[in-house]
Amino acid sequence: MEATKQQHHPLFNNQKHVRLARADLHQGDCLAVIPSLDGFFDAVVTDPPYSSGGQSKGNRAASTGAKYLNTGSIQWPDFAGDSKDQRSYLHWSALWMALCYEKLNPGGLMVVFSDWRQLPVTSDALQAAGFTWRGVGVWDKAGSARPYKGGFKAQTEFFVWGSKGPLVGDTYSAGLFRVQQKPGEKLHQVGKPLDLMEPLVAACGQRILDPFMGSGTTGLAAIGQGKEFVGIEVSEHYYQVAVDRLRGN
Repeated sequence: MEATKQQHHPLFNNQKHVRLARADLHQGDCLAVIPSLDGFFDAVVTDPPYSSGGQSKGNRAASTGAKYLNTGSIQWPDFAGDSKDQRSYLHWSALWMALCYEKLNPGGLMVVFSDWRQLPVTSDALQAAGFTWRGVGVWDKAGSARPYKGGFKAQTEFFVWGSKGPLVGDTYSAGLFRVQQKPGEKLHQVGKPLDLMEPLVAACGQRILDPFMGSGTTGLAAIGQGKEFVGIEVSEHYYQVAVDRLRGN
């Protein structure tokens, strides 16, 4: 069963909600949408904007395509929320993580992607929001990593993870995932590979929340494993990409 409706409360600015068989998909700002969600979740698995593509104010304000993609390879629209400085990024991250904390079951997992620049800030925000910080996992991008002349290849991104109180699961999961990004499979400028998201989702419970779902890869992994998924995306373009992608699964 599928339903589409417009939210008319002023908090939502008339944005969209699509209900699929195993997924609820919301188009809007996660700070507005999360408090309205029904029920509780077993895990939050998400890849927020990093706001790390420039080391100066001017560079941070550049388009995300210019910051994160090689020249001539820009084929996806820019995404929002990627021009914050460190202080505002920390404050914003603590805000949305605290909202997620309130929506998690006891023992629920928080899994948040980051790069090397925002790794300390992300771990601070996780703890400020109330989570017990459990560690940092690694995504080894292998041959899809960006080289630096005279330096070291930018071969890794990370996920910071924690829990709402004591851990309750019975899975044993890896902390390092070697998955090469295949550009031809991407539907978002900085989308994560499905082969990466599947084992991460497998380590979580049955109901998954992604406040920054982008093109819906986390949802695809969750639905493929018979789990329930709730996703939020502020970009109308990427929201529709996710809806179309998950509608067929």
